[in-house]
Amino acid sequence: MKIRLIMGSVVLAAVMLAGCTPAPAPAPAPAPQQTETEENTEETQQEAEGETEEEQTDAVTTASIVDEESAFEKAISKDGTWIIATLKDLTFDKDLVLEGEFKNERDEIQRKIALYTQDSNRNVTNRFTLTAPSLTIKSPNARIQHGNFKGNLYVETTDFQLVDTKVDGDIYFTSEEARSGFKMDAESSISGIQEVKN
Repeated sequence: MKIRLIMGSVVLAAVMLAGCTPAPAPAPAPAPQQTETEENTEETQQEAEGETEEEQTDAVTTASIVDEESAFEKAISKDGTWIIATLKDLTFDKDLVLEGEFKNERDEIQRKIALYTQDSNRNVTNRFTLTAPSLTIKSPNARIQHGNFKGNLYVETTDFQLVDTKVDGDIYFTSEEARSGFKMDAESSISGIQEVKN
């Protein structure tokens, strides 16, 4: 009888202890796997964004809208922009050079001197005159558009164009290839001669 009582007490104590023991804590869930993008620190992301902006700047430059001679001269340089848009007549007493290779918003090599303003429907609203003793075209796929140029043009590239532009002067090409690659539309005109001059 004593043995049964002792055994019963032991079993009861075991049951009570089992009921009072806290359940083991669940194993911590594994940390979610981070993707390569999530692992980037803020600094790395800023560097990546900086590189992207730099690449876009190299590929596509913005337009320069100019209303003074010094700004125009900088914009047509090799450190300038793909499109140079004037807001008034500009006059120089020195020779100008359009140089450097640039890309437009479609990532195509192009350079444009825009001697006009336009409205939201792309209708030309004003035309301007650029005056200089000479303008040498060195940028590939360059054009002068919707205005007037007073002076002589010297063309070194094989794909220069006049679009709705009047030239009051001569055009000299540095090679037969430059002359044969030159194009002008029906709205354009040249008052002087066109010849190859080495």
